[in-house]
Amino acid sequence: MENLRKDVDGGRVLSLDALRGFDMFWIVGGGTIFESLAQVWKHPVTETIHAQLEHVAWEGFHFEDLIFPTFIFLVGAVLPFSLSRRVERGESPLRVHLHIVRRAAVLILLGLLLNGLLRFNGPEMRWPGVLQRIGLCYFFAALIVLHTRWRTQAIIVGVVLLLYWAVTMLVPAPGSRAGDLTPQGCLSSWIDQQLIPGRLYYKYGDNEGILSTLPAVCTALLGALTGHWLRTNRPGSRKVAGLALAGVACLIVGYLWGLAFDIIKILWTSSYVLFAGGWSLLLLALFYGVIDVLGYRRWAFFFVVIGTNAITIYFLQNLVDFQRIGNFFLGGLAQHAGVYAALILPLGGFAARWLFLWFLYRHRIFFKV
Repeated sequence: MENLRKDVDGGRVLSLDALRGFDMFWIVGGGTIFESLAQVWKHPVTETIHAQLEHVAWEGFHFEDLIFPTFIFLVGAVLPFSLSRRVERGESPLRVHLHIVRRAAVLILLGLLLNGLLRFNGPEMRWPGVLQRIGLCYFFAALIVLHTRWRTQAIIVGVVLLLYWAVTMLVPAPGSRAGDLTPQGCLSSWIDQQLIPGRLYYKYGDNEGILSTLPAVCTALLGALTGHWLRTNRPGSRKVAGLALAGVACLIVGYLWGLAFDIIKILWTSSYVLFAGGWSLLLLALFYGVIDVLGYRRWAFFFVVIGTNAITIYFLQNLVDFQRIGNFFLGGLAQHAGVYAALILPLGGFAARWLFLWFLYRHRIFFKV
């Protein structure tokens, strides 16, 4: 998505790029590196880290289940910045709308290509996906942000989350009972079976299914509300406090709601939206406070390099064997490293990705979707 975000005072909100890079770090090899620590160093701490870097089977929440919603949250967070700049530059409404449509369409197309669109095997292809969901969330959130004020956006989030809860818990899928949240019996799975062609991610439905896209848009809108807050003229310390308080509030409400409406990432339940949103807000409070308020920016360069070309590396790592490149340079060392080979080889694959991104960053090459 767009980088080089500008705050209202003209200063760069570097924390948005840095947090996006931190989020992508776990996708482009960081997670594998930390998982390998459990093989190199058997310890309760490393075992806990390893467990947190795996998705929960269904209900519950691990750190791994925070990565995707945080990315969508950040997609929404930049919308008040990017759309307001276009309006302030005097772009016509038609041009702004075409920009939104084009960006969403490109994201969806890239996702379909990754899923095998060019194999022309529709019945065996999985049509939903990560990039498709990002594209849809961006599209609907951008239109809402463009045409409404922040209060209306907050109301939309509340109404959609409540309606999703009511529909999921009160409307039974045919052959099931109301409130069934199992993979086999939930309404979301049944709708996916009826409307999504091709292969479903899990046997009964899809991780990026139809009904769960609605609360996923709310995740982007939570980010947009955060972006509105960052664009205000309030002191930086007050912005950090607001982000932290909102994060704690979302965590508490999400957890309590989860007692009645389970926290389930695959269904993107309303409780999951708030619980994951709470952690995203707290992470942004930390990054914004350290980077943009206190001014400690140098350490963030490592993550900014990743964050400014996040979609690029996500797409390319599915086409380019970066791990093989890393093995070419570090494979010999790994052969003589014994048990530490389990750590060296993932480091090599990640280094290949990061150095490629650093090359793009150094030459100011930013592939915008």
